[in-house]
Amino acid sequence: MRKLFALMVLGSMAGPATLQAQGWIEPLPGRQGVVKVRTAVAVRVTGRIALVEVEEWFENRGGGLGEGDYLYPLPGEAVFSNFSLYQGDEELRGETMDAARARAIYEEIVRRKRDPALIELAGHGLVRARVFPINPGETRKITLRYTQVLGRAGDALAFRYAAGGRYGSGGSSGRSGSDGSTGPQAVREAAPLQFTMTVDSAVQYRDAFSPTHEVQVTRRNGRMTVRPTATLDGDFALFLPFAERVVGLTLVTHRPAGENGYFMLTLSPEDVRTGTQARDLTVVVDVSGSMSGDKIEQARAAIHQLLNSLRTTNRRTPDRFRLIQFSSAVRVHASEWTVATVASLQGAHEWVDALQANGGTNISGALTEAFRLDSPEGRLPLVVFMTDGLPSVGEQNPERIAAQAEQDRGNARLFAFGIGYDVNTYLLDRLSAAGRGATEYVEPDESVESAIGTLVAKIQHPVLTDLALDASVRVEEIYPERLPDLFAGDELVVFGRYAGTSREGRMTVRGTRAGRAERYGTTAAFPANEDGNDFIPRLWAARKIGVLQQAIRLHGANPEIVEEIRETALRYGLLSEYTAYLVQEPMQVAGRGIGGVPAAPMAQDATGANAVGMAKRDAARRQARNEAELAAVDEAMLKSAHMGQAQHVAGRLFVEREGVWTDLRHADSLTVVTITPFSPAYFEVLRQLPELTAVVQRFDRVIVAGRAVSIRFDAGGRTTTTGMADVVARFRSS
Repeated sequence: MRKLFALMVLGSMAGPATLQAQGWIEPLPGRQGVVKVRTAVAVRVTGRIALVEVEEWFENRGGGLGEGDYLYPLPGEAVFSNFSLYQGDEELRGETMDAARARAIYEEIVRRKRDPALIELAGHGLVRARVFPINPGETRKITLRYTQVLGRAGDALAFRYAAGGRYGSGGSSGRSGSDGSTGPQAVREAAPLQFTMTVDSAVQYRDAFSPTHEVQVTRRNGRMTVRPTATLDGDFALFLPFAERVVGLTLVTHRPAGENGYFMLTLSPEDVRTGTQARDLTVVVDVSGSMSGDKIEQARAAIHQLLNSLRTTNRRTPDRFRLIQFSSAVRVHASEWTVATVASLQGAHEWVDALQANGGTNISGALTEAFRLDSPEGRLPLVVFMTDGLPSVGEQNPERIAAQAEQDRGNARLFAFGIGYDVNTYLLDRLSAAGRGATEYVEPDESVESAIGTLVAKIQHPVLTDLALDASVRVEEIYPERLPDLFAGDELVVFGRYAGTSREGRMTVRGTRAGRAERYGTTAAFPANEDGNDFIPRLWAARKIGVLQQAIRLHGANPEIVEEIRETALRYGLLSEYTAYLVQEPMQVAGRGIGGVPAAPMAQDATGANAVGMAKRDAARRQARNEAELAAVDEAMLKSAHMGQAQHVAGRLFVEREGVWTDLRHADSLTVVTITPFSPAYFEVLRQLPELTAVVQRFDRVIVAGRAVSIRFDAGGRTTTTGMADVVARFRSS
């Protein structure tokens, strides 16, 4: 079963269609051979204005002069001014076109070259300028400068950049046309793209974040610099949260036609060091015999980190702590809370240094002791629990241990660390799921000290606790379902759905800050249709699947939840344990659990490398904050499995059947309408169903499922626009 997941993951990691990256040179007839070799994008933000400079280097690798038009797509939602264009030191005469005028140019190139690589640009504007002849072997630089007014998204500025694909030249991909012919060949070479944003007056902003790519943020001399950590391709979205309030809220929406909308709410807390809530920290460490060697050494180092994070009596609100070790018996450093002082911490460090590993594993007794003392209102109780084994002393039934812990825990946040594969994932996830904590699994080749260090950095300074969300519009299916506490330096990203429409709706987050109730709100439009921010639905769906799959692991499978996971995964093109069976032969799934998939393991059997892997994947889905993190989940899910003929494109999963890529949502009962590629009917359908653009870019022959009809793009189909409106209506009909 696991190997089959790779059919989808490895397919989704396949190279994109050969999209144009930034600008390109469209050659005059007979003047082929110019390719792009490098792009550098520098953005400087001053106030609400972004000054964008794009430098692109082109080399003539043909045998004759290279000449043509330089074309650069302008994102449709941006506002541009002060446009200038240079070839070397010479200014070019360029013209700008709106999306309506530019569409005809894009479609003409696609039709002529029989290559759909430019289809996605049909909604973009265009800059066009004739470039001077480039001699064979010569390299020329094109420089484009423009200013862009940044829109506001709640308490943040929003910036988007259409990086496109990562290929250098225009021309055909060499794909087969509908008549079996191929378009003219062009040299294709990966063209590196370097992107840097510099933000003036950085003190006005918190660290930038991106829901589409991982970014690196540095600050120096009053400026903030932002760079992607990996190759930049596709649409790049970046937000700059204002530093005006203790907690800034960034709110953006997406709403396809005819359905409820999606929202992404990001909470960016101030990097405070004073005035935060006092903590009661309990550290519980397994010192059974299996923890001997490197494990106990790393555990000691990790506990030293936790102790060093405590605020002492020289602060207004000192922290308190407890230390508990357990093996066959449970031993404590002190029977009551210890106030953090220089002297008390020195004694605690000495106690930690004396830890020795031997004996069995009394998890039940350790948890009973951990929750024995309450914390008064106004203090934040945190429990850090480390174990590498299964319960072997005292109560050994994971269900009963978890139930008793839930009854005893009160308001404590439990952060569990499972070390190695001999842990019970059901028990550890159950311990952290009921509260505002989390479980981290440390595999044999990973460092316990490093994992604890990440937690130490996160929980050191609580900014807002006991969070709740209010909205002036109707919201539903919010993830995380219970908002965790907000700590300094750690952003919280919330995804959900909304119903109804509002020109301006308000979202408010309530919580407790240093013992006081506080509220932070922001406004945004919640429209009936919003095509932007299309990264939100998949991230929302990934979180939903992570929550549902955790529910199955904790409480067992039932047909309704399994079907909901399947439907969500198929609709949004996501991977899950409950969709992989669809690409198997029927005989291969016979005798399985619900719907042809294995039943969730019993609580006492939820151990081993496979159980740990599933728990980590579900947690990563529930916590995914950007598309890069989601891609990493998919890659990690099946990195050791076999390749297969399945691909994820535009929120859909496709498998190859007899040379035709078929949407897994397609059923034999659906009528199939075939449309000839590059015909008037083809372009008309893509105008009305722009969501199919990425699909035809990836596949030559494909069937895409709609609600009442499926559309097949293949030779021998319709060519005229007659009746296309009806096809579109049936494709989208409920």
